[in-house]
Amino acid sequence: MDRRKSREKATAKDASTIETPPPPQISASEAFIVNLICVFGLAIAFSIANKGYSFDLVSDPSPTLFFIWIIELPIVILLFSRYRQNPQRCTYLRAVGRGVLGLPVGALLNSLGAIALGAPVTFQYLPKTVNWSLVMSLLTIVPPSCVLGSSWTDWRRIFAQTKASGSVEYLICLPAHGAVIGGWFGAWPMPLDWERPWQDWPISVSYGAIAGYLVGVVASCGFVLAHGRSQRVKRD
Repeated sequence: MDRRKSREKATAKDASTIETPPPPQISASEAFIVNLICVFGLAIAFSIANKGYSFDLVSDPSPTLFFIWIIELPIVILLFSRYRQNPQRCTYLRAVGRGVLGLPVGALLNSLGAIALGAPVTFQYLPKTVNWSLVMSLLTIVPPSCVLGSSWTDWRRIFAQTKASGSVEYLICLPAHGAVIGGWFGAWPMPLDWERPWQDWPISVSYGAIAGYLVGVVASCGFVLAHGRSQRVKRD
């Protein structure tokens, strides 16, 4: 009996000494390139929708949002799957699968949040809500799904406690927060009696989310640069 207890204590001690893999780190230049490619993907989506099909976000919000997420999705997943945590256990293809799975899950969460805050639920607005939710999921949920997977501890630390650790976590945290905050601010003009076409759901919210995402992208580059400098100072 005593031997078994001692073995259990030894096993528990060994398990406690196993360190979790550190968060992936990238240089400021690589972070800039990743963000630049993501922003370039958004620009391509808008260009194809506008010049190729004469769609714009005000007059044709649903097809424009569709082009945004369908073009940006492979770019985001293929990029962020490279920075998955614990690559010894998680293959690149598995990280890609996590990103694909995160898209509908994040869209469902975003749509429920939007409806709870007053988004219309009629059949007329259903395609707009679906495509908007997919875009929001792409900006907020898909990147951390590729990197973090189902690690609830990391999700809570980064998004609930805003305690990002490392350059990659800045890349997934700040743009996501920017998209949510920007979308929230973009919803403010909707109930006002200005009778402007862009006040309709989800036009102003989409503009606000994309603008907030771009601000978060710029901020993430600054945080990655500052983080790299602090790491060099510590080593010196």
